[in-house]
Amino acid sequence: MASRPIKSLLVLCLSLVTMCFSGNVFANEKAGSHEVKTEGHEAKAFNVTETILEHIKDDHSWHLWGQTSLSLPVILYTPKGFEVFSSAKFMNEHHEHIAYKGNYEYKIIEGKVKIVKLVDATEAVDIEASKALWDFSITKNVASLFVSVLILLVVLLTAAGAYKKTGVTSAPKGVQSFMEPIVLFVRDEVAIPNIGKKKFAKYMPFLLTIFFLVLTNNFLGLIPFFPGGANVSGNIAFTMTLAVCVFIVVNLSANKSYWEHIFWMPGMHWSMKLFLAPIELIGVFTKPISLMIRLFANITAGHILVLSLICLIFIFKTVYASAIAVPFAVFIGLIELLVAFLQAYIFTMLSAMYIGMATEEHHHEAHEHEGHKNVAHH
Repeated sequence: MASRPIKSLLVLCLSLVTMCFSGNVFANEKAGSHEVKTEGHEAKAFNVTETILEHIKDDHSWHLWGQTSLSLPVILYTPKGFEVFSSAKFMNEHHEHIAYKGNYEYKIIEGKVKIVKLVDATEAVDIEASKALWDFSITKNVASLFVSVLILLVVLLTAAGAYKKTGVTSAPKGVQSFMEPIVLFVRDEVAIPNIGKKKFAKYMPFLLTIFFLVLTNNFLGLIPFFPGGANVSGNIAFTMTLAVCVFIVVNLSANKSYWEHIFWMPGMHWSMKLFLAPIELIGVFTKPISLMIRLFANITAGHILVLSLICLIFIFKTVYASAIAVPFAVFIGLIELLVAFLQAYIFTMLSAMYIGMATEEHHHEAHEHEGHKNVAHH
């Protein structure tokens, strides 16, 4: 029992160090980039919006430190076939975006690969050719997603292997002691209350996959250095994919009673049934949409808030700004640790709730009504 406060204190200390290091990394990065620009080019005014968006959006390279980045593969499909090359082709020695000539002239414009052409000696997007361009590139978010999946596989397979050796009745050790409380929490506080004791086991793998995937990516997004720093959970495509998976599972699991309550509400006048049917049908689609937007908005808002506080240092350029901004950024960063867990919990809980609503049996009400009628008849 005495080891629990010590573990909590270590986690808190690690979190504080991470948050402080995050501010220092960000500050050094901006200072370094400013020096590069002033050596051979005109100094560029600090743009808060551009800086924040640069850190929360997806990219075709993964920043490591200073001006060093990890180039990622660009995979394009055009009418001329597949083309694979490094994203380093899009940058010159001054770290400026340039066009790369392959089967077409490619250039990154607003974070996306576009086909460009010369119009009056200036580069312009070839709209028609870009419509036929399919981008399958391994971007920073995709690479970070692979990292998170690899981490989960190592951790979960290690825990599963330990259970095979020692059995489920022995006291958990190592990774088991970390994973078992979380799995039991999802089972006892999320799955059973919302789905029921009879059916929850069928959906536990799905719920655990969602919970650990969101949680891992949320935590990786708070780490300011490689292999963290990617805003996966703050990407609408990622949250949309999770929401679509929940939508498919919920509707494939739905029973007859669920669809009856949507299209022909029992126990109501036919006129009200016609009125409620389209409203209930709209609700089938708004539930996963709310899941998608909630996770995306909360994670992105947290990153923007922390980055905004750090940007105060470069806006006011005083020691006092650093003395105020850094502690506030650390405080918000600690809250983000709580939000990272909370958003994974909420997403999983709502998913379980929707599954429970779709699989709930309502026919017992009709049986009770028939029983009362038989008693009255006798």
